[in-house]
Amino acid sequence: MLNLLDLKISRPGLWFPTIWIYLVPFANQVDYWQSFNFWLGLFFVTFPLNYLVYGLNDLNDVGADAVNDRKGNFLFGAKASKLQLKGVLTKIIVLTTVFVTALTFIAGLKMFLLLVFMVVVNILYNFKPFRIKERPPFEILIQVGYVVTVFFSIELNNLETLPWQTLVYLSLFAFQAHIAGEIMDIEPDLASGKRTTATLVGRKNSKLLMLLILVCESVLVWYWFQDIVLASFLGLFSAFMVLDIFVIFKGRAYTLPEMKLFGYLINISALASMLWVLFSGKLIMA
Repeated sequence: MLNLLDLKISRPGLWFPTIWIYLVPFANQVDYWQSFNFWLGLFFVTFPLNYLVYGLNDLNDVGADAVNDRKGNFLFGAKASKLQLKGVLTKIIVLTTVFVTALTFIAGLKMFLLLVFMVVVNILYNFKPFRIKERPPFEILIQVGYVVTVFFSIELNNLETLPWQTLVYLSLFAFQAHIAGEIMDIEPDLASGKRTTATLVGRKNSKLLMLLILVCESVLVWYWFQDIVLASFLGLFSAFMVLDIFVIFKGRAYTLPEMKLFGYLINISALASMLWVLFSGKLIMA
């Protein structure tokens, strides 16, 4: 039976990437909120999908999570022992099987293949002998798997295919979001012996990489989609990263209150940008 720990494992504070990507194809659509499939898909990409993603992650990261002070809440996820995680894998299998079956019944074989791909990517990411999560820089590149959420949304809701430029932008978005998490986790990852791109290249270089991706996102959004609003927002985020790297934080680790503040601000900005993307429709008009 699911409980509050299971909800915490799914990291509600980090649902925004899957929700954001799921909603992009609905730009310029009308009355989509009246569709059962829309709400079913939206629910799936919140709890069930993130329970799969982060549940498998937690099962394989008990040591790193045990020394990670930002864990243990609904914003950044659970801090659970092996005993507390007992039964989580069974719940993941049951919940995933139920949704794969239901969604395949509704949308057909292509949906089944998309969902199987999602599961396979998470297995490759977390489990030996692959365990891509500790094979820098591939643990960043594999985040392109998040873009499958777009195809899931399109297939379930019978929407138009997106331009390839949109897929490139969403991939950069996924890379940037993952690097941000790695930067926050450098100390606990080092303490537990976990290898990531951030632990190898260091905090400053990781932030510079994130800054480079943000600048690319801003330029591409401006050039490809003529979306001055979203490009300006990304430009402001880039400007903050410059201040972060060279003026405010420099090489110092973020404190727990600072990380929580950033987490809340990211969710607020994600909500605002989702509303803008749905309202403007620019991100699907390359």
